[in-house]
Amino acid sequence: MKLLFTFLLGLLGLRSLAQTGVAVPALAPCDATMQQFMQRWKVLGASVALAKDDKLVYERAFGYADVARTTPMQPYHLLRVASLSKTVTALAIMKLVEEGKINLSHPVFGPQGYLGATAYTQEIRDARLYRITVQQLLEHTAGWDRSVGCDGYGACDPVEFPTHVAAVMGVANPVGDSTLIRYMLRQGLNFEPGTRFAYSNTGYLVLGKVLEAVTHQPYEAWVRQHVLQPSGVLEAHLGRNLPAARHERESAYQSAYCLPSCYDPAQQVPAANGGYQVEAMNAHGGWLFSARDLVRLVVATDSLASRAPLLATATLRSMTEPSAMNTYYAKGWMVSGGTWWHTGCLDGSASLLMRTADGYTWAILLNTNNSSTQFWQELTALGGKWRTAIKSWPTHDLFAPEQAAHTVQASVRSASPTHLTWAAGSGTHRLVLLKADSPSTAFPVDGTTYRVASTLADGTRIVAIERGTSAWLPPLDPQHTYYARVVEYRQDATTGHHPVYTLEGSPPVVLGPISNAQQMLALDTKPTRNKWHLGSALASLFSKGPRPQGQLVAQGPSTSENATLAQPLPSRATLPRMQEASRKSVWPFTKH
Repeated sequence: MKLLFTFLLGLLGLRSLAQTGVAVPALAPCDATMQQFMQRWKVLGASVALAKDDKLVYERAFGYADVARTTPMQPYHLLRVASLSKTVTALAIMKLVEEGKINLSHPVFGPQGYLGATAYTQEIRDARLYRITVQQLLEHTAGWDRSVGCDGYGACDPVEFPTHVAAVMGVANPVGDSTLIRYMLRQGLNFEPGTRFAYSNTGYLVLGKVLEAVTHQPYEAWVRQHVLQPSGVLEAHLGRNLPAARHERESAYQSAYCLPSCYDPAQQVPAANGGYQVEAMNAHGGWLFSARDLVRLVVATDSLASRAPLLATATLRSMTEPSAMNTYYAKGWMVSGGTWWHTGCLDGSASLLMRTADGYTWAILLNTNNSSTQFWQELTALGGKWRTAIKSWPTHDLFAPEQAAHTVQASVRSASPTHLTWAAGSGTHRLVLLKADSPSTAFPVDGTTYRVASTLADGTRIVAIERGTSAWLPPLDPQHTYYARVVEYRQDATTGHHPVYTLEGSPPVVLGPISNAQQMLALDTKPTRNKWHLGSALASLFSKGPRPQGQLVAQGPSTSENATLAQPLPSRATLPRMQEASRKSVWPFTKH
């Protein structure tokens, strides 16, 4: 009883932090430990996901997604994962190894290497570079040691001084990833490849270029098609430098210091907002993820029962086998006793991804960083605390549908109501969202059930809830642009009857304002003799005649899409006027 009382007092003291996602009473201790950690370390916002036996049992978000603390962090927010990107790149490389397109012992540079282009080889002065293999890049044993300074900098990691690299290499800012690699080739190596471990961002940048050389595709496109999509991962993108270019639903970052802008070194900017050249970090530190889709990726890699795993057992064993030079690092994973994990940190970002031998996987993403060793020890220990505190885990699975509603189309917008159609995804229901004048900035929240006419925080309306593949939109003001979106979701016994929404994969359909010329009802150009497809707002249709409005030839109620002509029309008859049910005006009509 005393323990329960203390726990409840702790919760009362944590009321200042926003907390969102699917609330599961049995997992309240997870909420409490996360809140305590965030308050202790003054973390702005966090997104957390945990799977047990390949089911997502816990997805929560805490704190805020903006520095002003006005937007609560949601499980749908995307955050920079920094060096967790190395795990993504390693998965992609191992997939290519499994397919026979890459050999781990093959040289990387030179005429026989994967990167034999002159752009790279012309920078090589150190012959040891020709001896680097793919495996050495994966295991951080290729020969670069960033702790050894260069060009007057205390550490030689070009991610820390991109504008200097641009100046030395004679290129414009912001510098690209290929230029960063060429700069490091010019610097040479610090030790013979394969002889010791030294963590290297450059090595994973090179792996990204190896992937592109072998596949003849851009890094992000190939990874999305061959790693992310087969794993059911939708909430993942390469990041951008500036807030104005950020992805939909991407969190802001609590920057701790300033750097010269990667666009203009004369200008000091927050390191998280244009100081770091994130767009050149791609393969080593550039990815954005939601916590729940990071967990989904790992689950799919290993043992998801609903599909073949991303990697064969032998390939995964090779990927997680400790390096000869470091028993705690394999290929894109830190490893110990059957547990794999990786961390990531950048100004404004801290991340942790862990998979245990007994079937637990969790991801913790923060929009705040801290260089304290104690901070990282406590962050890494959170998952273990959850496992100890929870005696009975729920059996629901909160993974949202992998396939979103797609191929969304709208009937040609006219004065008639607009009809949306789509191909269904893998959920049980679809929400139809509608917002006037600007795209939505608020979205359905997992665990929240909506009704038709519900309104989200930014004014977005829920205008339909469907199990099928179409919906009619309510009447639209012809002077406004509208953004319509179909959101797939699942709500059934599998999810514990909690609704879980898929927000990626179904972009909004833009319905522009209607000009006077567009405000004309359209007839089907191939009607039967006595039936014409007129649209749901039909009141009446007129043909030429002696009276001012001509002869009435068709009528239909406002809910009808087909009207039967009052009398058969002769061949090639013209119907110059139509009138809507909701308007007094009569629009001219020309049949094509």
